[in-house]
Amino acid sequence: MLRVLCTEFGDPELLSTVEEPDPTPGPGEVLVGVEAAGVSFVDGLIVQGRYQVRPPLPFTPGAAVAGTVLAVGDGVDPSRVGGAVVGSIMGYGGYTTHAVLPAVSAVPLPEGVSPAIAASALEGYSTLVFAVTHRVVVEKDEWVVVLGAGGGIGLAAVDVAHGLGARVLAVASSAGKRAAALAAGATAAIDYTDLKDGIRAATDGGADVVIDPVGGPAAESSLRALRAGGRFCVVGFASGEIPRLPANIVLLRNRTVVGVDWGDWAREVAGPAGNAALLADVVGRVGRGEIHPPVPVEAPLADAAAVLRRYAERTAVGKYVLVP
Repeated sequence: MLRVLCTEFGDPELLSTVEEPDPTPGPGEVLVGVEAAGVSFVDGLIVQGRYQVRPPLPFTPGAAVAGTVLAVGDGVDPSRVGGAVVGSIMGYGGYTTHAVLPAVSAVPLPEGVSPAIAASALEGYSTLVFAVTHRVVVEKDEWVVVLGAGGGIGLAAVDVAHGLGARVLAVASSAGKRAAALAAGATAAIDYTDLKDGIRAATDGGADVVIDPVGGPAAESSLRALRAGGRFCVVGFASGEIPRLPANIVLLRNRTVVGVDWGDWAREVAGPAGNAALLADVVGRVGRGEIHPPVPVEAPLADAAAVLRRYAERTAVGKYVLVP
């Protein structure tokens, strides 16, 4: 097998690719021949040692894989060999040609959903489906503002909100990213200039929901643009700056700030079986055409550092997968 290895926290360029013997699944596990490994902004933070989860060194980055079951361990139905699956490794281990997963975590892929689509969609769409099924209610025709709408999480937020019948205002820094958000279903798109007034003007007076994976100054501006009863969803801090949201603005007009941490819920609350049910919901929605993840850009394992650099510099549009 080949796998990408991180031996010290730092720049993605420090990653290397190593060859090792193929792993063997243990009891209750399956061995997956990886056909696509999802890449995310969070992967880069983990590699740099800047994320709340710091795996022991050395480790292989990557939280999402899709491919074919090659072998099963004791206690696993042998008929699963040859089946197409997607799975979350919850933090690291995915940038490889062969991955061992708990059998319960390897979710069968619906017919017509490719490994590349599944692996690229798993993290972003799981976060957003978790948000709208466990953390916040989005009603038909409500205005949902998505910050960072041209990135992977942002495009997933646009797609999920649009699928729920909401009107989506995409906020993105470049014309190309705004165009991608409009293609994903956004009703309108703006940049970050005079953001509070821009949101209010585009949403007929104020947003009902803000999805914020960016943080930084845009967070407070968009919080102030919420209408009465508005909900502000804290998803992440791609800008690198954690905002200090003023409590008085939350109090005024009965606004709500909601944390959205799918990973913590999956690890600490749902467990493997509960998280697998969420993943099955996500790929089921894809298979039924209820959400529409874009076709990702494919890159070889050897390009892992370059892809992570694009995410860190916020120059990536859409999603990437590593294809062993």
